[in-house]
Amino acid sequence: MKTIKGPGLFLAQFAGPDAPFNSLPAIAAWTAGKGFSGVQMPTTDPRLFNLELAAESQTYCDEIQGVLKDAGLEITDLSTHLQGQLLAVHPAYDTLFDGFAPETVRGNPTARQAWASDQLRLAARASKRLGLTAHATFSGALAWPYLYPWPQRPPGLIEEAFDELARRWRPILDAFEDAGVDVCYEIHPGEDLFDGATYEMFLDRVGGHPRACLLYDPSHFVLQQLDYLEYIDLYHERIRIFHVKDAEFNPTGRQGVYGGYQPWLNRAGRFRSVGDGQVDFKAIFSKMAAYDFPGWAILEWECCIKHPEDGAREGAAFIRDQIIRVTDRSFDDFAASGADVRANRALLGLDR
Repeated sequence: MKTIKGPGLFLAQFAGPDAPFNSLPAIAAWTAGKGFSGVQMPTTDPRLFNLELAAESQTYCDEIQGVLKDAGLEITDLSTHLQGQLLAVHPAYDTLFDGFAPETVRGNPTARQAWASDQLRLAARASKRLGLTAHATFSGALAWPYLYPWPQRPPGLIEEAFDELARRWRPILDAFEDAGVDVCYEIHPGEDLFDGATYEMFLDRVGGHPRACLLYDPSHFVLQQLDYLEYIDLYHERIRIFHVKDAEFNPTGRQGVYGGYQPWLNRAGRFRSVGDGQVDFKAIFSKMAAYDFPGWAILEWECCIKHPEDGAREGAAFIRDQIIRVTDRSFDDFAASGADVRANRALLGLDR
C-alpha cells in the first residue's frame, strides 16, 4: 500500500488579476500559507505558467520548480481542461466555447481544434520536462446534446461520435506515451466521457490505450447519482489523479438530477466545500490507500456558498486529516506462529 501525497490545490479557481493570485511567486506563497504542499497547474494563464515555453525550455521548467520549491511546494501535474474541451465541440456550443480559445481561432472550429491538439502535445512535452507522470484534462464532446434518448436517436449516431472522438485523441495519446505521461480524463457532465459506461466506450475505440487514464472526482458522481465507491473498485487501475471536491444531492418534488435550469444555489445537486457535502471521503481515502493510488489528493474548490479562501484553508486541513499513513506491518503480527513450509505441509496433512 502507498500513502497518498497531499494536500494539493488546483490553482485554476484561484488565479486572477489581483494580488496574490496574479503571479506564481505570490500565489505559491499564499498556497503554502494555507497549508498545501503541491499545486495542480492550469496552463491557460501565462501569468502563472507559459505552456509553450515549458514544452521547449528545460531552464524555464527548472525555474518554475525553483519558485515552487522556495515556497515549499511542488507541481502535482499540469491541467489542459479547457484545451481538451476544445478538441471536440458540437456546433451547438461553438459560441460558448469560443471564449476558451485565443482570438485568432475564434469563429473557426477547424483552426480551434488544431490549436487544442497542439496545446495537448505541448503539455505532453512540458510534463516530461517537469518530471510528471500524469496529466489532467477533459475529453471534449460531440454527442452531449443527444444525452437524453428523446427524440429517438438514429442508429449509429453515438457510435460515430465516439469513433470520431477516438480518432482525434489517438495521436495525442501516442504523444503522451512517447513522453511517459498518463492522460487523465476528468469524468464530467458536458464531456462525452461522463461516466463509466462512456469511458469504456472510448477506451475500446482507442484499443485500451495504456495512457487513457482517469481523474477521479466524486462530486460529479453525486450529482449523477452514480455509485462513486464502486467506481473505484471498477477503475482503480486507471485512476491516476484525485480531485477532492464535495457535493450534495437533495431532490424535491420540483426538481432532481436535471436541476430545472436553476442557478447552482437552487439546484437539487450542487457542489460544496469539502466537509460540507455528502461525499464519504473516509471510505474513498480507504479505498485509494488499499488500491495503491500513486498520486496526490488535490483540492478543487467549487462552492456556491462558502468563500474560496475559507474553502482552501479548511480544505487543506481536511485532506491532511483524511490521508491514511498506511501500515508497514499486519496488526496480528504479535500472534505469528513462525511456521515454515515443512510445518505448513504438516498442518495440511500432506507429508503423512
